[in-house]
Amino acid sequence: MKFLAAVGVLAILLAIGAGVFFFGGFFSVAATRQDPAFVSSALIYVRQASIARHAVDLPPMSLDDPAVVQAGAKAFSQRGCTNCHGGPGVMWAKFSEGMNPGPPDLKEVAPHLEPGELFWVVKNGIGMTGMPGFGPLGVPDQEIWSIAAFLKKLPGISEQDYKAWTTVAP
Repeated sequence: MKFLAAVGVLAILLAIGAGVFFFGGFFSVAATRQDPAFVSSALIYVRQASIARHAVDLPPMSLDDPAVVQAGAKAFSQRGCTNCHGGPGVMWAKFSEGMNPGPPDLKEVAPHLEPGELFWVVKNGIGMTGMPGFGPLGVPDQEIWSIAAFLKKLPGISEQDYKAWTTVAP
Protein backbone atom coordinates (compact mmCIF):
# COMPACT_ATOMS: atom_id res chain seq x y z
CA MET A 1 0.00 0.00 0.00
CA LYS A 2 2.86 2.38 0.85
CA PHE A 3 4.42 1.60 -2.52
CA LEU A 4 1.23 2.59 -4.37
CA ALA A 5 0.96 5.78 -2.33
CA ALA A 6 4.58 6.65 -3.20
CA VAL A 7 3.91 6.01 -6.90
CA GLY A 8 0.79 8.22 -6.69
CA VAL A 9 2.70 11.06 -5.01
CA LEU A 10 5.50 10.76 -7.56
CA ALA A 11 2.97 10.90 -10.42
CA ILE A 12 1.36 14.02 -8.95
CA LEU A 13 4.75 15.71 -8.52
CA LEU A 14 5.71 14.86 -12.12
CA ALA A 15 2.40 16.25 -13.40
CA ILE A 16 2.90 19.48 -11.44
CA GLY A 17 6.49 19.75 -12.70
CA ALA A 18 5.40 19.19 -16.29
CA GLY A 19 2.64 21.76 -15.89
CA VAL A 20 5.07 24.36 -14.56
CA PHE A 21 7.56 23.55 -17.33
CA PHE A 22 5.05 23.81 -20.20
CA PHE A 23 2.55 26.40 -18.94
CA GLY A 24 5.28 28.49 -17.31
CA GLY A 25 6.84 29.15 -20.71
CA PHE A 26 10.04 27.21 -20.08
CA PHE A 27 9.44 24.99 -23.12
CA SER A 28 10.61 26.86 -26.21
CA VAL A 29 8.27 26.74 -29.20
CA ALA A 30 10.81 28.44 -31.48
CA ALA A 31 10.99 26.91 -34.96
CA THR A 32 14.76 27.31 -34.81
CA ARG A 33 15.00 24.86 -31.90
CA GLN A 34 15.27 21.19 -32.79
CA ASP A 35 13.06 18.85 -30.84
CA PRO A 36 14.76 16.14 -28.79
CA ALA A 37 15.04 12.85 -30.69
CA PHE A 38 12.40 11.12 -28.56
CA VAL A 39 9.92 13.96 -29.22
CA SER A 40 10.57 13.86 -32.99
CA SER A 41 10.19 10.08 -33.05
CA ALA A 42 6.97 10.24 -31.03
CA LEU A 43 5.49 12.94 -33.28
CA ILE A 44 6.35 10.95 -36.43
CA TYR A 45 4.77 7.82 -34.99
CA VAL A 46 1.64 9.69 -33.91
CA ARG A 47 1.34 11.39 -37.34
CA GLN A 48 1.69 8.08 -39.22
CA ALA A 49 -0.77 6.26 -36.95
CA SER A 50 -3.31 9.09 -37.20
CA ILE A 51 -3.12 9.24 -41.00
CA ALA A 52 -3.42 5.46 -41.29
CA ARG A 53 -6.47 5.41 -39.00
CA HIS A 54 -8.34 8.33 -40.59
CA ALA A 55 -7.54 7.85 -44.28
CA VAL A 56 -10.49 5.66 -45.26
CA ASP A 57 -11.73 7.30 -48.48
CA LEU A 58 -11.30 5.52 -51.78
CA PRO A 59 -10.65 7.31 -55.07
CA PRO A 60 -13.79 7.95 -57.14
CA MET A 61 -11.81 7.65 -60.38
CA SER A 62 -8.74 5.94 -61.79
CA LEU A 63 -5.63 7.61 -60.46
CA ASP A 64 -3.65 6.09 -63.34
CA ASP A 65 -5.53 8.17 -65.93
CA PRO A 66 -2.97 10.54 -67.53
CA ALA A 67 -5.55 13.35 -67.63
CA VAL A 68 -6.11 13.02 -63.87
CA VAL A 69 -2.35 13.04 -63.17
CA GLN A 70 -1.88 16.11 -65.38
CA ALA A 71 -4.79 17.89 -63.67
CA GLY A 72 -3.16 17.04 -60.34
CA ALA A 73 0.15 18.52 -61.48
CA LYS A 74 -1.63 21.73 -62.47
CA ALA A 75 -3.51 21.89 -59.16
CA PHE A 76 -0.29 21.16 -57.24
CA SER A 77 1.36 24.11 -58.96
CA GLN A 78 -1.59 26.52 -58.78
CA ARG A 79 -2.40 25.79 -55.13
CA GLY A 80 1.15 26.75 -54.12
CA CYS A 81 2.37 23.31 -53.10
CA THR A 82 5.71 23.94 -54.82
CA ASN A 83 6.41 26.77 -52.36
CA CYS A 84 7.10 24.23 -49.64
CA HIS A 85 7.63 20.94 -51.48
CA GLY A 86 9.19 21.97 -54.78
CA GLY A 87 8.44 19.95 -57.89
CA PRO A 88 10.13 18.56 -60.97
CA GLY A 89 12.51 21.35 -61.94
CA VAL A 90 11.02 23.73 -59.34
CA MET A 91 12.84 24.62 -56.14
CA TRP A 92 10.86 25.27 -52.96
CA ALA A 93 10.64 28.83 -51.65
CA LYS A 94 13.37 30.01 -49.30
CA PHE A 95 10.91 30.51 -46.42
CA SER A 96 10.21 26.78 -46.27
CA GLU A 97 13.76 26.21 -45.02
CA GLY A 98 12.76 27.93 -41.78
CA MET A 99 9.90 25.55 -41.05
CA ASN A 100 10.21 23.04 -38.22
CA PRO A 101 9.52 20.33 -39.04
CA GLY A 102 10.64 20.95 -42.58
CA PRO A 103 8.32 20.02 -45.45
CA PRO A 104 9.09 16.55 -46.79
CA ASP A 105 10.49 15.82 -50.23
CA LEU A 106 7.37 14.30 -51.75
CA LYS A 107 9.35 12.32 -54.33
CA GLU A 108 10.66 10.30 -51.38
CA VAL A 109 7.51 10.22 -49.22
CA ALA A 110 4.63 9.74 -51.68
CA PRO A 111 5.65 6.27 -52.92
CA HIS A 112 5.32 4.95 -49.35
CA LEU A 113 1.80 6.31 -48.81
CA GLU A 114 -1.47 4.96 -50.11
CA PRO A 115 -3.51 7.27 -52.36
CA GLY A 116 -6.15 7.58 -49.62
CA GLU A 117 -3.48 8.71 -47.17
CA LEU A 118 -2.22 11.37 -49.57
CA PHE A 119 -5.81 12.51 -50.14
CA TRP A 120 -6.45 12.73 -46.39
CA VAL A 121 -3.29 14.76 -45.73
CA VAL A 122 -3.96 17.23 -48.56
CA LYS A 123 -7.61 17.57 -47.58
CA ASN A 124 -7.12 17.88 -43.81
CA GLY A 125 -3.54 19.15 -43.40
CA ILE A 126 -1.24 18.26 -40.53
CA GLY A 127 -1.41 20.30 -37.33
CA MET A 128 1.69 22.05 -36.03
CA THR A 129 3.62 21.53 -39.28
CA GLY A 130 2.55 24.36 -41.58
CA MET A 131 0.73 21.89 -43.88
CA PRO A 132 -2.71 23.44 -44.46
CA GLY A 133 -5.87 21.50 -45.07
CA PHE A 134 -7.24 22.27 -48.52
CA GLY A 135 -10.70 20.83 -47.80
CA PRO A 136 -11.68 23.69 -45.47
CA LEU A 137 -10.53 26.12 -48.17
CA GLY A 138 -13.21 24.76 -50.48
CA VAL A 139 -10.97 22.74 -52.78
CA PRO A 140 -13.20 20.03 -54.33
CA ASP A 141 -12.46 16.41 -53.44
CA GLN A 142 -11.96 15.54 -57.12
CA GLU A 143 -9.14 18.10 -57.35
CA ILE A 144 -7.56 16.75 -54.17
CA TRP A 145 -7.74 13.21 -55.60
CA SER A 146 -6.01 14.47 -58.75
CA ILE A 147 -3.21 15.87 -56.58
CA ALA A 148 -2.92 12.45 -54.89
CA ALA A 149 -2.71 10.84 -58.36
CA PHE A 150 0.05 13.28 -59.34
CA LEU A 151 1.96 12.62 -56.12
CA LYS A 152 1.88 8.85 -56.66
CA LYS A 153 3.47 9.39 -60.11
CA LEU A 154 5.79 12.21 -58.96
CA PRO A 155 9.07 10.24 -58.78
CA GLY A 156 8.79 9.36 -62.48
CA ILE A 157 7.66 12.73 -63.83
CA SER A 158 10.22 14.65 -65.87
CA GLU A 159 10.87 18.36 -65.58
CA GLN A 160 9.71 18.81 -69.18
CA ASP A 161 6.40 17.05 -68.60
CA TYR A 162 5.74 18.98 -65.39
CA LYS A 163 6.48 22.29 -67.10
CA ALA A 164 4.20 21.41 -70.03
CA TRP A 165 1.37 20.37 -67.71
CA THR A 166 1.60 23.43 -65.45
CA THR A 167 2.36 26.24 -67.89
CA VAL A 168 -0.66 28.48 -68.29
CA ALA A 169 -1.29 29.43 -71.92
CA PRO A 170 -1.42 33.20 -72.52
